[in-house]
Amino acid sequence: MKTYDLVVIGGGAGGLTAAVGAAQFDVSVALIEKERQPGGDCLHTGCVPSKALIAAAKDLHTARKAAAAYGLQLTDDASYKEAYDRVQAAKATIQEHDDADRLRDKGIDVYHGYGRFRDQHHIAISDDEVIYGKRIVIATGSRAAVPKIDGLKDVDYLTNEDVFDMTALPSSLIVIGAGPVGLELSQAFARLGSQVTVMVRGSKLLKREDADIASTLQDLLSRELNFRFHTDVTKIEAAAEGRKRVYAKQAGEEIVLEADAILIAAGRTPNTDGLDLSLAGVACDGEHIIVNKSLQTTVSHIYAVGDVLKAFPFTHAAGMEGKIVVANAVFGLRRKVSYTHVPWVTYTDPELFHLGMTEEEARREHGDSIGVYKVNLDQVDRFITDQETHGLVKIITDRRGAILGAHAVGRGAGDWMQEAVFAKQFRHKLGSLSQVVHPYPAHSEALMKASSQYWRQRLVRGWLPRLMKRYVKWFR
Repeated sequence: MKTYDLVVIGGGAGGLTAAVGAAQFDVSVALIEKERQPGGDCLHTGCVPSKALIAAAKDLHTARKAAAAYGLQLTDDASYKEAYDRVQAAKATIQEHDDADRLRDKGIDVYHGYGRFRDQHHIAISDDEVIYGKRIVIATGSRAAVPKIDGLKDVDYLTNEDVFDMTALPSSLIVIGAGPVGLELSQAFARLGSQVTVMVRGSKLLKREDADIASTLQDLLSRELNFRFHTDVTKIEAAAEGRKRVYAKQAGEEIVLEADAILIAAGRTPNTDGLDLSLAGVACDGEHIIVNKSLQTTVSHIYAVGDVLKAFPFTHAAGMEGKIVVANAVFGLRRKVSYTHVPWVTYTDPELFHLGMTEEEARREHGDSIGVYKVNLDQVDRFITDQETHGLVKIITDRRGAILGAHAVGRGAGDWMQEAVFAKQFRHKLGSLSQVVHPYPAHSEALMKASSQYWRQRLVRGWLPRLMKRYVKWFR
């Protein structure tokens, strides 16, 4: 039985960051991964294939818009195989960075299998293969949550785990779930040629987002997608010619829909059920692992990162957590995790960017002393020249001008809003962004205009106008 300084269970973003980071400091590392190649959900069934599909769909949508603008018309159906090939090529290219042999070259022993705890230090990979870890990192990620719907298990349905293996485009698609994954894939398939219907339990989209931002995106997506709000799916059954029939209640009324395919996008479930955590004494809150600020579980030498935690189920958050675990598990430090400055992006077109508090959250915590600064993208010259004026930037500050939240809907918002992340993280007030020289015309001018709003309000309401009034009165 081999002994390691660090054993990492799971080869996704968080696990790879921890394993590679620790190996650089000449400690012995083992990585246990259930797939033949590491990379995790993000590479194989999540971020990478979805963004490749979104890019292919966006290219087609842009071509149609451009042709129409010049009086032309694209009449042929698009080849879905081209989009499929782009997805597979993106996965293959990025896989090279996470190849198991490259990890071995870095000094990491890679095991293929499902790690299970035998006790607080022993991990079984199979019945006859057990390794010992002085310290252990749980990074097993998550999988698609499948709701309990009568008849669902009796029909073929899609999740993010197999939708990218689909080699033919369904002519019609029902999507159950309207979170970020559901919206991104719904729009992509609609642009590629599917008739898409999205089943939404609530009255609006994206309740975690700022109300103004979510409303703006909902209005834009409603031009491309058929949303069924206030809808609960009650039953699914097979129909003729391989189609699926969906029974639901919409605002109390029974409805029946049919489609060629069904995509389940109803959230994620952490992969903790097969770890035998109880044998190690690791406590959970439901299916999520409980950790402290240093990412230690209830067993001090066992850490957890990524989707097995409740906090932030994003690849970039898992990478951040992996770095913290290296410092704590390898060097015995007590670095603490903070999600205060971690943004996220919903990769619809236009994109939705989220950082920090929404206006509703800021008012609950700070009252009416907050500042709210909005800029519509039709006020920004670069978006006007691009003919991409649908969108909004919204910044929330405290009474001193410190950024509490930054939100946007707009083409490429995930890129040009990064300046707000820097400003917030390094405690620059919103007004400081107006003092940064931005090239003209640039998309980031939207953020600069919000900053200029802040200065204009300060000049009208702050100490300077009061001083000027006193000066004028004295001079007279």
